Amino acid sequence: MELDWLKQWAHYSPKNIALKDGETGREVSYAELFSSACKCSQMLARDFKVQTGDRVAVLAANEIEYVVLFFAVQRLGAILVPINFRLTQREIEHILADAKPQLLIVQNEYAKAIENLTPSSRAAHQLSFENFVTLLKNESPEPMSPFLAAPQDPCLILYTSGTTGSPKGALISHENLFWNSINTTLRLNISQQDCAVIFLPFFHTGGWNVLTTPFLHRGAKLVLLKKFDAEQILSLSEKEKATLLFGVPTTMDMMARHPRFHAFDLAQIRYAIVGGEPMPVPLIKIWQERNIPIRQGYGLTEFGPNVFSLNQEDSIRKVGSIGFPNFYIEAKIVDENEKELAADQIGELILRGPVCMLGYWQNEKATQDTIRKGWLYTGDLVRRDEEGYYYVVGRKKDMFISGGENVYPAEVEQVLRMLSQVQEAAVIGVADEKWGEVGKAFVVAPGISEEEIKEHCQKNLAKFKVPKYFSFVDRLPKGESGKILKRELREKHSATDDN
Repeated sequence: MELDWLKQWAHYSPKNIALKDGETGREVSYAELFSSACKCSQMLARDFKVQTGDRVAVLAANEIEYVVLFFAVQRLGAILVPINFRLTQREIEHILADAKPQLLIVQNEYAKAIENLTPSSRAAHQLSFENFVTLLKNESPEPMSPFLAAPQDPCLILYTSGTTGSPKGALISHENLFWNSINTTLRLNISQQDCAVIFLPFFHTGGWNVLTTPFLHRGAKLVLLKKFDAEQILSLSEKEKATLLFGVPTTMDMMARHPRFHAFDLAQIRYAIVGGEPMPVPLIKIWQERNIPIRQGYGLTEFGPNVFSLNQEDSIRKVGSIGFPNFYIEAKIVDENEKELAADQIGELILRGPVCMLGYWQNEKATQDTIRKGWLYTGDLVRRDEEGYYYVVGRKKDMFISGGENVYPAEVEQVLRMLSQVQEAAVIGVADEKWGEVGKAFVVAPGISEEEIKEHCQKNLAKFKVPKYFSFVDRLPKGESGKILKRELREKHSATDDN
């Protein structure tokens, strides 16, 4: 298994562009990227004593030098720890105290977040990202540095969002990245001729591993943006002749609503890959009218992340489905007793394959709770139809029981999104004296009344599934991956209920 991807592409296609800064237009070839990674690894080892197994933490936006650092750390057999720059100082301190990095690199824009760190969360060395860029630029060219990592060695610690408690660090190996690239390539037909605009942040697996690492493994081209900007993404996709587009329903909707959406030439885009949550049919049709098919997918930080993919020709016929497992992935649906379930029965999705994380960093209990007998327990409730297509029904923790009946919010949300006026919807279970729990729907739906929505639900859902309460909001709270944060909705309901 070849791990030194940049060395190979610097030999095969040295002049091909690997990275482009979408804001400045600066380009870096595969030869230049390889040379910079070698120089950077030497500098890290010499000036900051970074060795095999050490952690290098980063608090920065998507920059070309961030990718250089990623590959330099790999050469040393060390581990990159991307940190969410939107976290509070308390949350960042938790990650730093847990990861104990040898080096912390922080962009000046986010320096305030690490002021007055507690002793237990301080790195051995600290450097501004801007000084890191300067040092790298002034580093003298040296002979090629050795690649010290082995396939099973960790190369990334990606901290989960912490929706059920403190963030846990998913330990990702070189082998995980390799097999994720193989799976992604086989399903999305990635080649050296491909190009994509990347705007999801590098502190998220979507930023690194949905398209970035598979593209660099395949010698393709990436255009980097520091943040989501609908017009900029559409414009760059036209200018750079992007062939794939990755987003979540929210970003796809924002691009589709842009006043110049139909003016941009997007003819080169084969399809858009969409994850996070099911994409509403009206929005799918808007993109299909532009001859851009939608491929719904599913993945998670701890496994993949490219795990399931729905073929574009099924995007309407099997709306809401995540499709089939990718090539080198086994999937089962099991009940509480770990018995495998038949078609159309709802149970927990468990996964096995070479893209499974090594475990949670220094958290043996969480690792054992999640990975059992080689299978990763996702916590997601799914069903498989008679044709073998999988559907996410909800999270185990999201399911609620109303009058003795199980209610799966994802099913109710899908029915709500059938209404063209409903832009977004999220359902939670709330306490009820009579039924134990009932549904409460938070909807972004201008121009429609509660009575109309309720009537629609009554026509399409069993009575116990119809939400008792509806709350109209301007927007729903979301995490970095675009997933709706139901924890915040529960907190909002509790605060309202208390008053």
